[in-house]
Amino acid sequence: MFMSNLRYGYSWLINAGTFVYQDLAAFRKDFAKAKHIAIITGAGVSAESGVPTFRGAGGYWRKWQAQDLATPHAFSRDPSLVWEFYHYRREVMRSKEPNPAHLAIAECEARLKQQGRSVVVITQNIDELHHRAGSKNVLEIHGSLFKTRCLSCGEVKANYKSPICPALEGKGAPDPKAKDARVPKEDLPRCDVRGCKGLLRPQVVWFGESLDSDILARVDEEMDKCDLCLVVGTSSIVYPAAMFAPQVAARGVPVAEFNMECTPATMKFMYHFEGPCGSTLPPALAPHESESI
Repeated sequence: MFMSNLRYGYSWLINAGTFVYQDLAAFRKDFAKAKHIAIITGAGVSAESGVPTFRGAGGYWRKWQAQDLATPHAFSRDPSLVWEFYHYRREVMRSKEPNPAHLAIAECEARLKQQGRSVVVITQNIDELHHRAGSKNVLEIHGSLFKTRCLSCGEVKANYKSPICPALEGKGAPDPKAKDARVPKEDLPRCDVRGCKGLLRPQVVWFGESLDSDILARVDEEMDKCDLCLVVGTSSIVYPAAMFAPQVAARGVPVAEFNMECTPATMKFMYHFEGPCGSTLPPALAPHESESI
């Protein structure tokens, strides 16, 4: 149930006697005191930049959903089709820009760094929009559209080629009527390490794969030391990322959720701010009156 108290300038959600405040003034006090801020971001942030999420109703590329193509088995069975899907996603990103939420996070990180405070972005997104916005301290737990890994030599490297290989130029249209390119395996993206020429795959975490243990270890370190946590644009249903903020909240750290709607984790958090992240986040992260630059 949702209730409002306009007299005192805040509103709250009530569930089983637990209060989740939409009290920006109270959040700002916690923000002003925080020394180590962890910001967990999900698909909702990217969606506000017009990035396809391939989730929910209408979340299809041609006749497939992401979970049909983003698997090791799918790549082994039809690497051409999977590369078409990722080539399309890479090319789409050429026309997308960071939105006010990305920019607010990056500006906050740069500003607080001058004060001896830290901000880390822990993102489930693979589009690198946080980097493009200017964020420096970013942990990409699901990888990046713009990195590849060689299946032969194992080299991981950044790759911003457009198209990623000549055979995929103009391919990847999402229209259900589009014909599969059927690119021969030897013409798909290949490793340029001398003498290798192995087949490349996107350096993203697919369904059925484990997250990078080194990145998870760094996430654990950041969550252990954070004294304020923000959960931005995520449904809080994708694990293990869905566990990060509730574990922090359980030890008494203030957690603020910024989302278009309530999630299964909402009632575990101290704050919930409903609406587009590009509207709710900038005022939350703006310079506090107590800051000295």
